[in-house]
Amino acid sequence: MITPAFTCTCCGQEHDGLPFAYTMAAPAYWSPQLAETSGNVLGDEYCLIDDEHHFVRGRIALPVHDADEDFEWGVWVSLSKVNFIRMGDVFDDPDRVNEPPYFGWLSTVLPGYEPTTLNLKTNLHTQPLGIRPLVELEPTDHPLAVEQREGITRARVQEFAEIALHQ
Repeated sequence: MITPAFTCTCCGQEHDGLPFAYTMAAPAYWSPQLAETSGNVLGDEYCLIDDEHHFVRGRIALPVHDADEDFEWGVWVSLSKVNFIRMGDVFDDPDRVNEPPYFGWLSTVLPGYEPTTLNLKTNLHTQPLGIRPLVELEPTDHPLAVEQREGITRARVQEFAEIALHQ
């Protein structure tokens, strides 16, 4: 959902709507050159690198205290080969919601966070058909993990928008 316009603190301009979601196109380890060799695939929901590194798309939801919806980061998580195969086996199964969470490593560098978000420990929770998995971060003191636990404000959502607009 996109909300009404906001005045940017970077440029002073009014921008159309405040996005409550951003998604990363590929895992941090992907490069366009990889597509030219076998064993490397970047799909809509999964990625393979060298036939040995397995990634899936997921969502990190951050509660927004002063809004009626969560903010979401569309991210990539690396999984073991066993868990990657299992996720593929149950991908079209409505009972996949009963799967235990899969351990993984966050494979996305999100803007606006120090230290980096790359390689944070996660649990990936399958969702009903048609909904990407939910990523739960290990409860550490990393700013992203804190925001997932404690929530953020619309002002923080605007910070993300300003980073996206003025990188």
